[in-house]
Amino acid sequence: MEEEVKNEQTVDTLDQEEVNTVCEEVSKEEAPPKKKVKEKRKKIDKEKDELIKANLDLKEKVLRITAEMQNIRRRSEIDLANAYKYDGFDIMEKLLPVIDNFERAISIKQEGTEKFLAGFKMIYDNLREILKSKGVVEIDAFHKEFDPNMMNAVMTDTNSEYANNVVLEVLQKGYMYQDRILRPAMVKVNEREEITQENNERNDE
Repeated sequence: MEEEVKNEQTVDTLDQEEVNTVCEEVSKEEAPPKKKVKEKRKKIDKEKDELIKANLDLKEKVLRITAEMQNIRRRSEIDLANAYKYDGFDIMEKLLPVIDNFERAISIKQEGTEKFLAGFKMIYDNLREILKSKGVVEIDAFHKEFDPNMMNAVMTDTNSEYANNVVLEVLQKGYMYQDRILRPAMVKVNEREEITQENNERNDE
């Protein structure tokens, strides 16, 4: 009896060992090889890196587009402000010859024309006030140092009473519109003889 029990226990033990062995073999067959796991991980890491790079590229493009849009908006605002600021520039420029003609007419001194010229002067003064209200101002050039940014020197003369490069006469008035040159002043500039002689001597050398 005891022998039978022992035999049964031995059989049970053997059966359990066989089951464990079979399970281990099955597990080994089902488990993927380490090489494949490494390759899969490499693939996942590569895809992850590519996604990170693509995300960074996308962020950079968004930032660049946003900056471009801001620049376009800023330029548009500046252009709009300038268009408003310098609105009527062409019209102001075309009115200057009319002002010149009025000044020439007013400067004529003949008997019997006083009342006629008084009407001209009134119109002239009105035009000047309108231009002034729009930001048109005369360039102050007479007896000032010559400024090539606002003046055109069309003649030179020599006058010992004034320094070299000083405007002796304004031949045609110049005007500014806001902070732009509407028309440069045409002027006669002083050229001292001693300066001219020095320049000639330098050229001879």
